[in-house]
Amino acid sequence: MKSVEDIAREIVAREGGYVNDPDDPGGATQHGVTLATLKRLGRDLTGDGKVDARDLRRLSRDQAVEIFVKHYFHGPKIDLLPQAVQPSVFDMQVNAGAQAIRILQELLGRMGQKVGVDGVIGPQTVAAARAAAAPDPVLFADAYGIARRNYYYALADRRPASRKYATTRRGGKGGWILRAEEFISPRFHLSAAQHHARVAQWG
Repeated sequence: MKSVEDIAREIVAREGGYVNDPDDPGGATQHGVTLATLKRLGRDLTGDGKVDARDLRRLSRDQAVEIFVKHYFHGPKIDLLPQAVQPSVFDMQVNAGAQAIRILQELLGRMGQKVGVDGVIGPQTVAAARAAAAPDPVLFADAYGIARRNYYYALADRRPASRKYATTRRGGKGGWILRAEEFISPRFHLSAAQHHARVAQWG
């Protein structure tokens, strides 16, 4: 079983270094950490009394790991969820914030569990997740990963500027889809033809 720190290091590696893509609503990131997050945490890494892009560029991999573990794993209480689903929810929390929990809660609702959809992990969500995972934890993690993949496709349906994250210029699986499928058993991965059919309407 990987430690949460190991998972966080994988997230940092997946996110890459400094990125400032104008099509990304989250803005500039360093190792996956946004400037907004750095400001919220008051991380003045240059010591000049303010938090800006220079501080973001100075953020190290180890500092990013520490932020993710503290504020994106333990902070939202992902550690209370069934272990099998923790890595994918954690990765999605870094990628999409509280939407990661909403996807989980919506999935639980479809599975017949009584849970509100508020993006917050509380006793109700924890109990529902544990009940849903009990019969087959791996299958439950697969179901979450598939729900996450579907979220990415649906987001790209609504926002054309985001389609480059879901599919490549040549029509292959984009970063979002590959990222989701890292947490899905191979038998549930989409084939190239299935992916192509899903995105064909985008032109």
